[in-house]
Amino acid sequence: MSYLVLALILYIIMDVNYFLRCIFTVLVGSLFQQKRKVTDTTTIYDICTTQDVDVFIRHMNNARYLRELDFARFHFYALTDLYKRVRKFGGGAVQGASNVRYRRTIPIFNAFKIQTKLIWWDEKAIYLEQKFITLSDGFVRAVALSKQNITNCNVIDVMKTFTELNEKRPELPEELRLWLDANEVSSRKLRKDN
Repeated sequence: MSYLVLALILYIIMDVNYFLRCIFTVLVGSLFQQKRKVTDTTTIYDICTTQDVDVFIRHMNNARYLRELDFARFHFYALTDLYKRVRKFGGGAVQGASNVRYRRTIPIFNAFKIQTKLIWWDEKAIYLEQKFITLSDGFVRAVALSKQNITNCNVIDVMKTFTELNEKRPELPEELRLWLDANEVSSRKLRKDN
């Protein structure tokens, strides 16, 4: 009986499903899927259920997109060993910023995939592009740009350990450059206001 009470308390005070899904996603990726190059695109699959929908119970809630991006990012880290290499340098990763462009909703009970790709990096962060694509029609429902701040180490040094990069960084995509410029304008304004 005490285990049941403990489980109930945990479900009340914590989002237990989130932590279980994180563990499941990383374990499945690590144990049952082939490792990928850091330049490869990784893919996870899911379905929009009644736990994901908005108040109209028709399509995925906007907040769920960000949650799903977490799982896809953890999966990418596990398959490419990127996070493992960051840890070897004594670093960690934390979400620094994200930008989601919603193009069309994901209807309830529709299966979708999230494709994650590393598109650029600088000394302090890596930048990912993630796409939500419905399986029924192949339509890109949403596109997200994600800035992952890497703490306590130089990202350039970490990326040099990936032989497939030939120590070359890709061109900075225009869309990412414009987003980074907008973030800088916002940061200057906030620093001025404070």
